[in-house]
Amino acid sequence: MKIGMVGLGRMGANMSLRLIQKGHEVVAYDRNQEAVDGVRSEGARGAGSLDELVRALEPPRAVWLMLPAGDPTEHTIADLEGLLDSGDTIVDGGNSNFHYAIEDAGRLAQKGIAFVDAGVSGGVWGLKNGYCLMVGGDAEPVERLEPVFVALAPESGYAHVGPVGAGHFVKMVHNGIEYGLLQAYAEGFALLNAADEFELDIHQIADLWRYGSVVRSWLLDLTELALANKDEFSHIKGYVEDSGEGRWTVEEAINRAVPAPVLTVSLFERFASRQPDSFAAKIVAALRNQFGGHKFFEESAGAEVAAQQQAPDADAAGEPAAAS
Repeated sequence: MKIGMVGLGRMGANMSLRLIQKGHEVVAYDRNQEAVDGVRSEGARGAGSLDELVRALEPPRAVWLMLPAGDPTEHTIADLEGLLDSGDTIVDGGNSNFHYAIEDAGRLAQKGIAFVDAGVSGGVWGLKNGYCLMVGGDAEPVERLEPVFVALAPESGYAHVGPVGAGHFVKMVHNGIEYGLLQAYAEGFALLNAADEFELDIHQIADLWRYGSVVRSWLLDLTELALANKDEFSHIKGYVEDSGEGRWTVEEAINRAVPAPVLTVSLFERFASRQPDSFAAKIVAALRNQFGGHKFFEESAGAEVAAQQQAPDADAAGEPAAAS
C-alpha cells in the first residue's frame, strides 16, 4: 500500500522505516530536509512540500500526520483540506486532543475527506517491537487502511476502538495511566535509595523485580536500563515535562466525575519537578518555623545554611508553642 507520511521526528521516521520494511510504499515530507533525506536513503520517496506529497499519491490517497499536537497538526490538516479530494483520508497519529479530532472530522466530511485518529504508543522502540495502535474512525477508511495498521503494530497490537475521537481518547487515558505508573516506580525507587543503612544496589533490585515479580512490566525493564549506567544516570536532571495528555485525562475525570487521585497527583508531581526553588515550599518552611520553631534553610553567600528564628512563646490560641 502507498501512504504519505508528514512529520519525520523520532516517531514518524521510524514508522516510515517499519512500513518500508513491511513492503509498503512511503512518500515522506518534513520541513527539515535532512529528515527527508534520512528516510529517502532507506527507501522512501521524498517530497519537498505537502502539494508534492499529495501529487505523488494515487486516489484514494491516505496521508498520515505525526506532528506535535495543537497548531502544527491543525494547520497541516487545514492545508491538506485544500489539496485532497473526496475519498481521500487523513490519519492523525499525534497525541491530539480528541475534541479536535471530532471537529476536524466533521469539517472534512463536508468535502468527502475521511478522518482517522490513531493513538500510537511504542516510542523509540516501535521500529523494532512495533507500535500499539488505538484507532478511531468510520469503518470504511479504517478497514481500507488496515494493512498499514497491521504492519506498524506487533501481533494483537492494533484495534479499531470506536468512532472518530475514540482513538485519541483511549490514547489520552493510556498516557494518564502511564503518568501514574511512572510516579509509582519513581517513589518506590526513591524510598529504596533513601535506605542508606542497607547499602542497597538499586540496579540489582530493578533487575530482580523483572523476573516473577507482580510489579514487572516494560517500564520496569526500562528502569533497569536507566539505572545500569550510574554515571549517566547521575547527570539526569529531575525536571519532567508533561505533553498534554495527562492534563486532559485529569480534566476529563473532573468533567465526568470519575475519581482519579493517582493520575491527578502524578500530574502535579511533574509540575513540582520544575520548581527547584518552590514558593509553596518556602511558605511551608516559614509556617513550620512560625508555629513550631522548626529550622528552615536560606541562601547565604551561595551556600545553604540552617536558620532558626526565635519561636513564639504561644501560638495563636494562647497555648504553648507546638513541638510537632
